[in-house]
Amino acid sequence: MSAAARDLLSGVRVAPSILSADFGRLREQVGEVLQAGARVIHVDVMDGHFVPPITVGPLIVAGLAEQARDAGAILEVHLMIERPERQVGEFVKAGAHSVTFHAEATPHVAYAASLIREHGACVGVAINPGTPVGALAEVAPAIDVALCMTVNPGWGGQQFIEHSLQKIERVRAIVGDAVAVEVDGGIAADTAPQCREAGASVFVAGSAIFAGDDPGEAYRAIARSVDAA
Repeated sequence: MSAAARDLLSGVRVAPSILSADFGRLREQVGEVLQAGARVIHVDVMDGHFVPPITVGPLIVAGLAEQARDAGAILEVHLMIERPERQVGEFVKAGAHSVTFHAEATPHVAYAASLIREHGACVGVAINPGTPVGALAEVAPAIDVALCMTVNPGWGGQQFIEHSLQKIERVRAIVGDAVAVEVDGGIAADTAPQCREAGASVFVAGSAIFAGDDPGEAYRAIARSVDAA
């Protein structure tokens, strides 16, 4: 599946983040955005250590895996956890097609990246707003996704950090055209086009999609704003 996942991530995509979904209606709401055209579902995993909140684990990934597969979509797991190399195998086994971890969360970035690849998933590395883009330089040839956080990680509904636009440009310059540049935080129909112009190609949106009454239409509005597939 990694080749198919890489093909999906290589295009312009909007990735709905279930962090902002109604977990009492999770499958229903995921179904709405899949029906609207979403092909990348973003799963935020938080451990209460790297970031204060605690969210979901492999069981939620496993619960969504078949639904995503039947729609021709992938699950992109974003690990906001300490020492992610200890957990990546469980998430891939549960059904994650792509796993992104934070460069700040482990002293073994290259090892964590290679471990995800060995398990057969796409590899993503994320950096926080205060982390220099040089953190991506040495691993750029080994990754599929470079995630530039455009808010501080841990909570949905934050305001987009405007100076992230210059950082996105620097990330794109470092990783080149072969790596997807993803943005996460404050992404909506007004901020996504600015990020695309700066070099981003994958747009994670949570509250902008799931906070309203019609997640499908909210997804489509952001997708139209960036001409996403």
